[in-house]
Amino acid sequence: MNQFKSLETAYQDALTLFELAQEEKDESAYAEASALITPLASLFEKAEFRKMLSDEQDVNNAILTINAGAGGTESQDWAQILLRMYQRWGQDKGFKVELMDAQVGEEAGIKSATLTISGPFAFGQLKSEAGVHRLVRISPFDSNARRHTSFTSVYVTPEIDDNFEVIINPADLRVDVFRAGGKGGQGVNTTDSAVRITHYPSGLVVACQQERSQIKNKALAMKVLRSRLYERHLDEEHKKQQVIEEGKKDIAWGSQIRSYVLHPYKMVKDHRTGYTMPVADKVLDGELDGFIKAYLTCRITGEWARGGSDDV
Repeated sequence: MNQFKSLETAYQDALTLFELAQEEKDESAYAEASALITPLASLFEKAEFRKMLSDEQDVNNAILTINAGAGGTESQDWAQILLRMYQRWGQDKGFKVELMDAQVGEEAGIKSATLTISGPFAFGQLKSEAGVHRLVRISPFDSNARRHTSFTSVYVTPEIDDNFEVIINPADLRVDVFRAGGKGGQGVNTTDSAVRITHYPSGLVVACQQERSQIKNKALAMKVLRSRLYERHLDEEHKKQQVIEEGKKDIAWGSQIRSYVLHPYKMVKDHRTGYTMPVADKVLDGELDGFIKAYLTCRITGEWARGGSDDV
């Protein structure tokens, strides 16, 4: 609320100065008023965007999980491209991006990965990314240079506050400790301290191998588990109230929310909102704000793209 009051005050100041410049026909006052007004447009746009993030959990950090679909190496490579895209997006925002766990593919790419992206309203923005993402390209793994279509799913949950109570019975958990693996990189954990937790009632499985300490990995894995259980709780409440968002109805395997076409032309299209971007490379480098804003706008207006047609 203070942000909007500050903007209103700044606008009134600029308007008063502009009216005074008109009365006095003072060119210097015109210039001063213009200097005040120019940055206001950007500030108002940011404030309007922030107003869209009004759900209770929007302000929270986000836990983002990527799972490669059927298709072996093709989909696993696509999953790694998406992982990099979200890492770049978070870094460009100045957010803290941590790779909690990654299962490396046999030949290339990843089978799955879990990221924590920490920053103001990270979940509110990234909830637009939940669903199936489709890639169309000439495969770098096909010696005949044929066009391939790959699918990867993205699942996003809010990182819930430690003060929020999610009751987990220790008897419902199986905790496995294993040696971290992968192709390497900075900070690779080579001790038997990676942790995998299975929650029997829900069937959820989470893993963490980020830290060298088994205790720290277990604590991080429990945080992810609590967040996913909380998200399930929210989903159940939504179903009871029959308030299932229109944009989430297509979040199912084989029914993509967004297509990334790299051949025979380049375009990225969101099938829920109709928003498109012709420069696919920029999107894959983390330029997602247009898609995020379009999604949030459609959630408010209820005006989703008709049919979610697969026309790219």
